[in-house]
Amino acid sequence: MNGGSLIFDAVAEPQASAKWRARWERSWPDYRAWFLARGGESGPSRAEAEAALARYMPELVPVHRRLTRIAGGGDLAARFLATWCPPRYLGGCSVAAVTGEGGTRLLRNYDLAPELNEGLLLRSEWTGRPVMGMVEFLWGLSDGVNGAGLAAALAYGGHPETAEGFGVTTLMRYVLETCGSVPEAIAALRRIPSHMAYNVTLADRTGRTATLELWPGGGLALCRPAIATNHQRSRDAGARPDPGQSRDRRAHLERLLRGAPPPDRLAEAFLEPPLYRRDHAGGFGTLFTAVYDPAAGALSLLWPDRRWHQALDAFEEGRRVIRYAAGPGAATTPAGGAELAAALQALRPWLSRPGAAALDRWCEEARGGHCDWAAFGRAFSC
Repeated sequence: MNGGSLIFDAVAEPQASAKWRARWERSWPDYRAWFLARGGESGPSRAEAEAALARYMPELVPVHRRLTRIAGGGDLAARFLATWCPPRYLGGCSVAAVTGEGGTRLLRNYDLAPELNEGLLLRSEWTGRPVMGMVEFLWGLSDGVNGAGLAAALAYGGHPETAEGFGVTTLMRYVLETCGSVPEAIAALRRIPSHMAYNVTLADRTGRTATLELWPGGGLALCRPAIATNHQRSRDAGARPDPGQSRDRRAHLERLLRGAPPPDRLAEAFLEPPLYRRDHAGGFGTLFTAVYDPAAGALSLLWPDRRWHQALDAFEEGRRVIRYAAGPGAATTPAGGAELAAALQALRPWLSRPGAAALDRWCEEARGGHCDWAAFGRAFSC
């Protein structure tokens, strides 16, 4: 069993038009099925979603209207794109922002099953400001940098509950469209509610860095150093399930930063365990490492065997096909399935109802000796 593959596309389109429409037409059927299967149709109405967008992020209202029009103008598309109180979703990440010899860098590993990532690096100017980043939910961002010299990256916060708020990828888009510094981004994220617990790490061209722990429904904690994995120190009391080794990865980052490594040396560490995760077939592999230089408005996408450099003022459209090797635990496990299934039931509180049902099905098969790790990873993306 191999670890799968992912096509990464670099696309430049100042204002959403034919290229974005092509992406919508390709991706919307899968997103629509995901949205409906997870109760999106019973969520807030189009009017409620658009009113929330106008209240909290008015600068994005014209962008949302344009994208909705390109998408056909339907209510379901408008609600999906607004991401007001969306279905639950999550992924694994390790993030750090450092300033030292060689400047300031924001580094992140993005961990997920290959089939669940869009693989799109988009350069745009939707509100007049150049923005370049990795796209999520067709217009949101998991990480990116803007022409003002601000970079940002997110990581799931490790808590399953939801509250009234926006999908975090839209918050990331908003920050990079409207903010030019770490203090401005903190003010924006303090004001706008997130629908789930997420960690956001920031860096700007002046060398300022920060990590924020966003709480469901609004509120945040400012944390030091500027690193994040997939739990929240401000809210975690006692032992919690840790399927992604979040605490181990954070402890490793803390040790690395105590040595004050130059940014390039730190980037090398992101390509090695425990930060770089090889279980792609199981849904918990590192899909890419991103290294942002906010002062240069530049990004390097890294993999163990290659790198791809892009800059806002020297962006080149193109494509890379990345094939992932199967990592430890990717194959069928004939023995110990019953014990493993019993242990994994402790993870159910983290999951949505569809995710918990998927985990239950997986555990039933595991008790018979078959462990489909790809299915296990998908349960945590429901």
